[in-house]
Amino acid sequence: MAETPQGIQVGRHRDLRGREWQGWTRRALLLIPAVIVVLALANVFGQHPQTSTASVPAASLSVFAPTSIRGGLIWEARFDIHAVRTLRDARLVLDSDWLESNTVNTIEPSPPQETSRNGALELELGRVPAGRRHLLFMQFQTNPTNVGRRTVSVSLLDGNHTLLRISRTLTIFP
Repeated sequence: MAETPQGIQVGRHRDLRGREWQGWTRRALLLIPAVIVVLALANVFGQHPQTSTASVPAASLSVFAPTSIRGGLIWEARFDIHAVRTLRDARLVLDSDWLESNTVNTIEPSPPQETSRNGALELELGRVPAGRRHLLFMQFQTNPTNVGRRTVSVSLLDGNHTLLRISRTLTIFP
């Protein structure tokens, strides 16, 4: 049998005597990223859409969108307006937190006019006849550095009269 090289202690270096726990520590540290990947693939960290609804005698509004998302993802919000009576000048007003560190990729159908109302995004939808629905889809992309929790609100207006408001919590994971 060959001699052990100088500086090598067989018990310490080959058999890990006194350091048996270090092998398990390395394995555990390698397991952490693997668990994170598996949880992300199982959609634990985001994009579970939920519906929030509010109604008044004149109309109802439903918002179908995720309440938790991961930074960098593209996601969609659906706004469903059902007019009980004719809305002559329907408008959706999304507060500024909808757009904070989010990029709006598209709005379909495109509203005839978009404007700012005290820092909020106002979308003019026009006339919605009684008994009819107006669906609006917005696609967003969340910036990867946008992490945290915020309250996002949307209001339905008829002209300058606020009919209803929905507030939701949006959580953004890294």
